[in-house]
Amino acid sequence: MQRSGHLSAEQAAHALGVSRATLYAYVSRGLLRSEARAGSRARAYRAEDVAALLRRREQRRDPARAAEDALHWGTPILESSLALISEGHLYYRGVDAVALAEEASLEEVASLLWSGERRLPFPDALPEPSPALAAARRLAAGLPPLEGYQVALAALGAEDPAAWDLSPDGVKRSGARILRLLAGLAAGSEPSRRPVAEALLRAWAPRARDARAILDGALVLWADHELNVSTFTARCIASALSPPHAVVCGALSALRGARHGGATEQVAALFDEAAEPARARRVLEERLRRGERLPGFGHPLYPDGDPRAAWLLRRLAQARPRAREHALAGALAQAALELVERRPNVDFALVALCRALGLPARAPLALVGIARSVGWIAHALEQLEDGRLLRPRARYVGPPPLEPT
Repeated sequence: MQRSGHLSAEQAAHALGVSRATLYAYVSRGLLRSEARAGSRARAYRAEDVAALLRRREQRRDPARAAEDALHWGTPILESSLALISEGHLYYRGVDAVALAEEASLEEVASLLWSGERRLPFPDALPEPSPALAAARRLAAGLPPLEGYQVALAALGAEDPAAWDLSPDGVKRSGARILRLLAGLAAGSEPSRRPVAEALLRAWAPRARDARAILDGALVLWADHELNVSTFTARCIASALSPPHAVVCGALSALRGARHGGATEQVAALFDEAAEPARARRVLEERLRRGERLPGFGHPLYPDGDPRAAWLLRRLAQARPRAREHALAGALAQAALELVERRPNVDFALVALCRALGLPARAPLALVGIARSVGWIAHALEQLEDGRLLRPRARYVGPPPLEPT
C-alpha cells in the first residue's frame, strides 16, 4: 500500500498518460520527485507533483480555462514571498509556522512578515485619541467582533492623515496602530503597547497565566495563509492605493463569510449541539443523514491533516487535559475520522482551545480578525512594492450586444 500522498511508478505513469521511460525522464529533469519505499527497491512518486504536471498540461491546452480554474484552489496566480503551503506544512518566509508558534510572539511574526526579520523592534505606534474614535469604540463594544473592528477602523482612518503614508515604514506604523486598536477592542480596554496575547488574557482569563504561550501560538498560526479570499481582497484594495485601515476593513468583510473565518461560529454550534463526548458520533451521523456538512473538518490544502490544528490540539491536551471541552473535541475528532476520514482543521482547534480556556463565546472570531490583520498588512506591503493594479478581465457569457435599429 502506498503512503498517503504518494503513487507507485505504475500509478503515476497511468495518471500522466506516459510510459515508464517518460516518467523517469520527468524525474531526471526535476519535474517529479521520487522517494525510496521502505522494504522495497521500488520508488514512490509524490501525488502533488503529478497533479502539478497535469495542471501545466491543461494550461498549455486551454489557457483561458486554466486561468478560470486558478480562482478555485488552482494554479498560483500571484507571486509572494510571505507564505508557502507545501507537503503538509505552512511556512512564513521559509520558516515553519508551527515552529514559530512554539517560540515566537505575534509581534515577532508581524516583524518577520512585514520586514523579513523577526528580531526587529515592533513599531512604537498607538492610535491617536479623537472624539470620533472614542465614539466608534463605544459603538463597537455592542457589536459582533468583526463588525466592531470595521466601525473603529473607519473612525481611525477618518482621523489619521498618517494612514495615507504608503511608504513601507508608514504602512508598518499604520499596521501597528491597527493591531493595537483591534486588540484593545477585543479586550474592552484602551489600546496599549502590551503584547497582544497578554492584553487579551488580562481581560478574558486573568487567572490563566499559563495560557499566554498557547494563545500567542494560536495567533501566530492564524497570521497568514497564502492567497485566501480575505487576503486576495486585501491585495486588491492595496493595489488601488487605499490606506492600510481600508485594506483591513475590506478584508474583514470577506473574513466574515461562513466559508472563511465565519466557519468558527459553525464549529461552535457543532460543539453546542454535541454538548457531551458521548453524543459526538450521533450528532455527526445525524448531520450526515440530513445532507449537512461537518464544519471544522478537512482542508483542501492539507489532505493529511491541518498542521495548525494538530499543534493547537496537542498543546491543548497538555495545558487542559481534564477540560470537558478537550474531551468533547477529542470525541468529535475521532467520530469524524471514523465516519468521513477527515481530521480537524484550524477552525475546529481554535474553538476547542477558546472553550477549554474559558474565553468569551466570540473569542475565536475576534482572535482570527486580530491575527489575520498582520498578514493583510504584509500582503499590502508586498502589493504596494509590486506597484500593479489587480484588475483581471471577465469572459462575457451574456446575451450578444443588440444591433442598432
